[in-house]
Amino acid sequence: MEEFKYIKRIAEKELLKKIRTSGCVLITGPKYCGKTTTAEQFAKSSHSFSTLSKINLYSSNIKMALIGEAPTLIDEWQNIPLVWDEIRDEIDRRHGKFGQYILTGSIHPIDYDEIMHSGEGRFSKVVMYPFSLFESGESSGNVSLNNLFDKKDNIFFNEGNQTLLDIAYYICRGGWPTSLNVDKEDSLEIAKNYLFGIINYKDKEKKQYFANASTASFILKSYARNISTEVAFTTLLKDINEHDGIKYDDETLTSYIEKFKNLFVIDDIESWNPNLRSETSIRTKPTRHFVDPSLAAVALGISPDDLLNDFNTFGLFFEDLVVRDLKVYSQAINASVAHYRDNDGLECDAIIHKTNGDWGALEIKLGGKELIDKACSKLLALKNKIDYTRFKKPSFLAVITATGSAMTTKDGIHIIPITMLKD
Repeated sequence: MEEFKYIKRIAEKELLKKIRTSGCVLITGPKYCGKTTTAEQFAKSSHSFSTLSKINLYSSNIKMALIGEAPTLIDEWQNIPLVWDEIRDEIDRRHGKFGQYILTGSIHPIDYDEIMHSGEGRFSKVVMYPFSLFESGESSGNVSLNNLFDKKDNIFFNEGNQTLLDIAYYICRGGWPTSLNVDKEDSLEIAKNYLFGIINYKDKEKKQYFANASTASFILKSYARNISTEVAFTTLLKDINEHDGIKYDDETLTSYIEKFKNLFVIDDIESWNPNLRSETSIRTKPTRHFVDPSLAAVALGISPDDLLNDFNTFGLFFEDLVVRDLKVYSQAINASVAHYRDNDGLECDAIIHKTNGDWGALEIKLGGKELIDKACSKLLALKNKIDYTRFKKPSFLAVITATGSAMTTKDGIHIIPITMLKD
C-alpha cells in the first residue's frame, strides 16, 4: 500500500461554510468514506468515542470531550448521545460562537430519546459520500455542473482514454478511500470487507444490529437486483421469495431496509414534482439506489467482467454510479438530486434542482447513438410537458454517458461522459 496522502474532497466547501455559520457541524455518511480524515484537516483538537475503553472514560466525565481548541472534533459521537446536549449547552455558554465543534459518525443514534434537545440554530449537517470519479482523479472535470446551470457556451471535448472496462471496474471497486491505494485486484476486496462488516455490525454493547445476517443478505440482494428502479416493497418481497425461497412479512422488510438506510448503505432518490401543462399524474415512488454501486455489486457477487457480459445490468449499475457522483457534485452547488416518472410512461433518470428553483434534467445511458437519441427525445418531451407559466425553464438538458466525447447537439442537449464531469 502506498503512503497515505490526503485527497481534497468536494464536501470541504460545504463543511467550511457550515463551520463559519454554526456552532457545531455534524458530518454524516457511510463508514470509511473519509469523514473523520476530512474533519481532521480543519479541527484544532479532537476526541474519539471509537473504542469501549474510550466510551467508558468519556461517559464517566462527558465534559472532557468538550475541552480543546476550537473547532474540536468528536469522532463516533453517537456512541455517547448525551454529548449532543452538552455541546448545545457549551455553545450557549460561549454565546453562540460559530465553529466550535465537529461531530462525525457513521450511524444515527440508536436511541434518540437520549438527546433531550434538538440543537436547532446551533447545529448544521454535512453529508459525505464515497469518492466521486472527479475526486479520485478518474474524471478530467472538463465539464462543470455549475457551469451548465450558468448556461455557458456549447461544450466539446475530444474522447478520453476511458473504456467500458474501466467504468465496470469503477463500479465494482467503488469510491472507498482505502481502495484507491492498493492494486486493482485487491481494491475489489475492499467493498466485500466493508459489506461483511455492515451485515455483521454490532453496537457499542455488542448487540447484533441485524437480528439475522442471512436475512439482511437476502434483502440486500433483492435491493441490488432492483437497483435504479422504482420497485415497490411488495415487489421486493415477491423477488426475495422467488430467488431465495424465503417469505418475509412487510414489517421485517421495512425494518431491515430502514437499518440499511441508517447505516448509509441504501440511499434512494425521491421523485420530482413540477407543474405540468396536462393532468398527468406523477408517480411518487423513490428510485432504489445504494450509497455506492460497489455494495450492490458485492451483494450479487458481480465482477467487472460480469457487467461487460450483461449490458442491461451494466446500464442499471452505471446509473447508480452516476447518481452517486451527482449527489456529490450537487451538494457543492446547493442542489439536490431527484427523478421523474409519470403515468404516461415518461421518465427522467435525474433532475438536479437548486434551492432557487433552477433545474436541469439528465438521462443516464452507457452510450451508443440509438440510446443517446432516445434519451434526447425523452428530455425534449419532458421539457415540453412543463407549465412555464408556473415553473422555471430548464437551465440545461444532458445525457450522461460512460465513454466518448463531450458535445452539444443542435437541440442544445449536452452529451457528457461521466469521466469528464465535476461539480
